[in-house]
Amino acid sequence: MIDGAQGPRVTLGGLEVLLLCSNNYLGLADHPAVRRAAAEAAERFGAGAGASRLISGTMALHRKLERRIAEWSHAGAALTFGSGYLANVGTISTLAGRDHVVFSDELNHASIIDGCRLSRAETFVYRHRDLDHLAWGLRRMNGRGGLIVTESVFSMDGDVAPLVELVDLARANGCLMMVDEAHAVGALGPGGRGAVAEAGLTKEVDLVVGTLGKALGSYGAYVCSSAELCELLVNTARTFIFSTAPPPPAMGAALAALDLLAAQPGLVEQLRRNAATLRTELAACGFDTGESRTQVMPVVVGDAQRAVDLCERCLDHGVFAQAIRPPTVPEGTSRLRLSVMSAHHGEELRAAAQKIALAARELGIEPRASAHPAAQLDRAA
Repeated sequence: MIDGAQGPRVTLGGLEVLLLCSNNYLGLADHPAVRRAAAEAAERFGAGAGASRLISGTMALHRKLERRIAEWSHAGAALTFGSGYLANVGTISTLAGRDHVVFSDELNHASIIDGCRLSRAETFVYRHRDLDHLAWGLRRMNGRGGLIVTESVFSMDGDVAPLVELVDLARANGCLMMVDEAHAVGALGPGGRGAVAEAGLTKEVDLVVGTLGKALGSYGAYVCSSAELCELLVNTARTFIFSTAPPPPAMGAALAALDLLAAQPGLVEQLRRNAATLRTELAACGFDTGESRTQVMPVVVGDAQRAVDLCERCLDHGVFAQAIRPPTVPEGTSRLRLSVMSAHHGEELRAAAQKIALAARELGIEPRASAHPAAQLDRAA
């Protein structure tokens, strides 16, 4: 249990440790301006919204934040949800039905998997970033209407989806294209607008899901799309209709975070530099972080108990790097899932890599390649 705010260093069990497993990528969760905005929103609007959006829960802050997100994302409209889980489940289950097919990357987040299940559409799970397998699946569906959905930055591996090629396949086969940017917002693209913007696809992707609870330091999520699709979600997405509106302090905090991101683009660049520093030092220690080019990178151990042991030994050396086990990752790929913040310093990241390597040696754990598993075709079925 962490005692205090989420910064680059935290107090855990009475000891100060370097935090290498938080999604607070830009360090905004404990930024004074973000804290102040949350407090001011609570003072003016209260601690909670009090109702669902379609009853009496829509407040001026919700509308203001949605307009700000749409403007920042260069989208037609935006709609906020209580969490990324609610956004993905609600959006997929609204857009896909029994007569449709959802094409989902095998390493997509659980919220996407559950959205596929609840949609009752047929689901084709294509091998991770495998365009040939996806193209085969699209041909097999004989032109049936569908939705291609992928994370942009994959949350457990830090690699990036081939978005240009995915959009090409979507257009050629009459599918909608949906991208979950949870781990790309604030990390990739111009001004931290994400991988879709980085790839120049802002006008080509039909729906972008983003989070307020990672790089933006608050809580909640949003969907960016056309005004027509957002209006459809307002009136049919069950996770939007039947959930209490996001609390005002979270909305105020997110607005402040967006202002900080616009005013301090150097935060994004510092995050990228820090990620490169840790990747380079891990490689020098013999660790293979796979195809990660982001602030998220895996140190794959394999066995679940060995991953837990390594996590605990790293804590002994002052580094908090959480062990990730099934069902979050496939069997045989348990790992330390490392993530850096813009607030980290290069020297402490280099030292952290050395400490992780020392902990691994003490446990007799040999560095191993980061490999994706074979397709698990039932994961989103």
